[in-house]
Amino acid sequence: MSSADSSATTSASSASTENRSITAQASNINMSELPQLQGKATVVMTVKGQPITIEVDGENAPITAGNFVDLVRRGVYDGLVFHRVVKEPQPFVAQGGDPQGKDPDFPVQRLGTGSFVDPDTQQPRYIPLEIKPEGASEPVYSKTLKQARISEPPVLSHDRGAMAMARSQMPDSASAQFYFALADIKFLDGDYAVFGYVRDGMDVVDAIQQGDRIDSARIIEGEDNLKS
Repeated sequence: MSSADSSATTSASSASTENRSITAQASNINMSELPQLQGKATVVMTVKGQPITIEVDGENAPITAGNFVDLVRRGVYDGLVFHRVVKEPQPFVAQGGDPQGKDPDFPVQRLGTGSFVDPDTQQPRYIPLEIKPEGASEPVYSKTLKQARISEPPVLSHDRGAMAMARSQMPDSASAQFYFALADIKFLDGDYAVFGYVRDGMDVVDAIQQGDRIDSARIIEGEDNLKS
């Protein structure tokens, strides 16, 4: 689920420059410095006045879940746009979370390449690809399961209602953008990091249209499990 591919107006040269920048940043990831969710948390995301209740799973995806919950706590997602919604020819994904969408004048068609910039370091924050195979005690990092030559399926699969991180072609390029699975899309299993599931409000997710904004996202349970 490429965050870069959704911007049709990005030129090849600028995309190449961005990819080199992401690669340089991602190669310096220190996982010990990233937020981690030690357990589970519940987040309520409101879209067009309607709530979506999400169970965030730090037991099986501690860094991916911790990153998301930390961004929720910071208010990063409030007001951001669902810039890519694919429902035809069959339901696929609703993708949002590009921080560039905070600017109401930023063209929706140009969203899909933005990352969260840490106000403390003034640098983009990227997280490693994190996928835990069934039967494993720890997740696999920075590789798809195929690259790691693991045949077992992931614990967290792309069932309808799954929430996962969008990224570019580089495994460690996820930052803030996420997507909801609008159907079972298990062909993405092992390639992208699922970190939670919609537990209530899937009808609200199904109704999301491209250009809709997130009213707010709030942690209602499990914030104490966030370690940063």
